[in-house]
Amino acid sequence: MGTRGRERPGRHRRETIMKNAGTGPSAGRPPHRPAVRGPVLEPGAEGYDAGRSGFQTAVRHRPDLVVGATGAGDVQAAVEFAAARSWAVTVQATGHGAAVPAAGGLLIDTRRMAEVRVDPAGRTAWLAAGTRWAAVVREAARYGLAPLSGAAPGVGAVGYTLGGGIGLLARRYGYAADHVTGIDAVTADGRLRHLGPDGEPELFWALRGGGGGLAVVTGMRIRLMPVERIFGGGLYFAADEPAHAAELFRGYLDWTGGLPDRLTSSAALIPMPDVSGVPEPIRGRRVLHVRVAYDGGAVEGERLAAPLRALAPVLIDGLGEMSYADSGSIYTDPTEPHGYQGTNVMLSGLDEAGLSAALAATGPDAPVPCIVESRHLGGALSVAPEVPNAVAHRDARHNLRVISPLGPDGAAAARPVHRRFVAALGHLALGATPNFHYGAQEPAQLLATHDPATRTRLAAVKTAYDPAGVLRSRD
Repeated sequence: MGTRGRERPGRHRRETIMKNAGTGPSAGRPPHRPAVRGPVLEPGAEGYDAGRSGFQTAVRHRPDLVVGATGAGDVQAAVEFAAARSWAVTVQATGHGAAVPAAGGLLIDTRRMAEVRVDPAGRTAWLAAGTRWAAVVREAARYGLAPLSGAAPGVGAVGYTLGGGIGLLARRYGYAADHVTGIDAVTADGRLRHLGPDGEPELFWALRGGGGGLAVVTGMRIRLMPVERIFGGGLYFAADEPAHAAELFRGYLDWTGGLPDRLTSSAALIPMPDVSGVPEPIRGRRVLHVRVAYDGGAVEGERLAAPLRALAPVLIDGLGEMSYADSGSIYTDPTEPHGYQGTNVMLSGLDEAGLSAALAATGPDAPVPCIVESRHLGGALSVAPEVPNAVAHRDARHNLRVISPLGPDGAAAARPVHRRFVAALGHLALGATPNFHYGAQEPAQLLATHDPATRTRLAAVKTAYDPAGVLRSRD
């Protein structure tokens, strides 16, 4: 790491890592693993910058080494090597959820570990650590099945699920973490463990919804749902004027009050950029984008959506029956890497005072552009799974989050805006979900992602499996 008393990183290439595998905390186990198959990259080496970079460009890691893992053996060797030198280990797949930049230490890049194996008879899929949702959706669709994937097909499925996972059909089926049936993970001692309800159940409990930093997950088995087609898509409304935007937002919230659990939705106030790739009706305008995913037929879906269409003139109407394989079109999230910062609040409810203050803090006059999104919770999200996990705040009725795209100096300007947003909702806040914390932020504006009892239990798991604190949260 270049610090006094430690070996300089320039001396640690692939051969050095392999020579030292088996001499760290897990010494006594087989000392000669097969050679690391993936690249081991030092600062300045070709591929180092690509290996440390992810979708989130506002947070960029600066590790002493990047190990481009191709399998569990590479992960074990990397963890053993780092632990023997008291180096911190960070894990990154796609980098969508990067929150804190890692300086020094070792970064395990799992993007080469991209494998999906579907068991259609058992309605399950095995996902390797770097697999993106797009690949899982595509493979499951071949058998008329669907995973509990999120809004963006390019997001890493494993990291998303470790944070809980509020997906497109969340009110119908619950959190993605509720449907994990097995996990393979490397702990800080370099040991590959096979976890399940009867295999080290406490670590299995913690990884499902704990948010990461407890072990390096190399793969997981998830349940798939018998979903082939849904009614879904989005509606865009003009929301240029703050008063009209607030009225539309309230109209959406009122609409969610009587919905069946089979319908999951969200609404976002978005300042659309004035660029050629944006459809002309919404280009350069502030809009309310309402997103719908209904696990049911088109006739009933149209009936449920009718009050939405009556809110105001619709600029773009994208609602209709679709294959779940096309569900990535519902949110139309950006696909190009960029910088952003954001936070979220899990809410027991949403009153007029809180909503008005939150929208005022993030409106068109804010010093940074703000996307404000409400996700309708409840339904199956409120029900604990048969095998308990670490997902918290199941009694939340809504999640409200703010995201700001960042320019070169955007982070400093965004922090006070996001702080006011959180403060406006404090009287209704239960906490936050780890999935929607983005970019380096002040600790004061990050609400607790778990209740005190769950935090205490997670801390005990961390102490038991990683007493030296080798492993950091994954991205």
